Amino acid sequence: MKIKELTEYLEQVAPLAYQESYDNSGLLVGSPEDEIQKALISLDCTEQVVQEAIDKGCDIIISHHPIVFSGLKKFTGKNYVERVLIKAIRHNIALYAIHTNLDNIYGGVSSKIAQKLNLQSHAVLAPKQGLLKKLAVYVPRTHVEVVREALFSAGAGGIGNYDQCSYNTAGYGTFRAQQGASPTIGAIGKQERVEETKIEVLYPADRERKIILAMYAAHPYEEVAYDIIKMENALHQVGAGAIGNLAEEMNEQAFLAYIKERLNLKVIRHTKPLGKMISRVAVCGGAGGFLLEAAKRSGADIFITADYKYHEFFDAQDEIIIADIGHFESEQFTQDLLMDIIRKKFVNFAVLLTEIDTNPINYYS
Repeated sequence: MKIKELTEYLEQVAPLAYQESYDNSGLLVGSPEDEIQKALISLDCTEQVVQEAIDKGCDIIISHHPIVFSGLKKFTGKNYVERVLIKAIRHNIALYAIHTNLDNIYGGVSSKIAQKLNLQSHAVLAPKQGLLKKLAVYVPRTHVEVVREALFSAGAGGIGNYDQCSYNTAGYGTFRAQQGASPTIGAIGKQERVEETKIEVLYPADRERKIILAMYAAHPYEEVAYDIIKMENALHQVGAGAIGNLAEEMNEQAFLAYIKERLNLKVIRHTKPLGKMISRVAVCGGAGGFLLEAAKRSGADIFITADYKYHEFFDAQDEIIIADIGHFESEQFTQDLLMDIIRKKFVNFAVLLTEIDTNPINYYS
């Protein structure tokens, strides 16, 4: 298949619009029209991973972390980023990254940790705001069902675990067609009054173009009257981290041992025990320190994440336990997550997991 068939599907699961402003997810090397037969999945894209792709006949590497975060001015091979890109281009291997957009979906990186810890009824810890819009369109009564169904089919009308949600208000509209118009109803120069319904639907902002095109295709009027309103409501299925409950509470030492066993860890850096039972758990794959206050507000007894600095541990303030399990360790199951996502759609497409350990940190014991 073509690269675009794979990447368009991945971006339906984790839209690029959900990535953070500093990120660089998406297709980094290669043409969307290029044909691919085999993919290699890794957490990081290193020189060793590119060589593995060459040796195994893979056409594309799908990594969690982008090899390029900012603009490059020269390709001389002076650092590992340039060498990776030169090698991939030379061997016609496409590079694709699916980073914070995969972090920021329910069912993404943090959800995978929650599943590994068997957290019950887990949800997004910090839902994102500013990703929702509302469309209000005025439709003659004869075409309400057609337009509404077109909006739903294009991706509008979803609220949490519900779809095909709309609010409909009856009223009437007036208009007068001028010379050059081609009205569906009425005549040139004559004011018309038409029984109409205002259909209101919420939608994720990244689907706007598809939804507006569907609206125009289904609407009978030559000129469609509609409003688009940016919402401040949080999109609860999109955001950072995860929060959930243990099936049975544990004491702190028992739960730290449980984390170590379930996540296959060598070490956990953590703040001092508080002498409490652990029942509510917040997690975030990667560097999640920015979510500490959200974890506290959620009532979490412990916050599991990575990349904490010395002075940041003081921010726990004896209100919560911070457990730093390591960046690679917190995201190690992302490869399996991507494998499952791809195989769900492309059953016959060859997908391999890297055999390279890309963790740059080693532990001496």
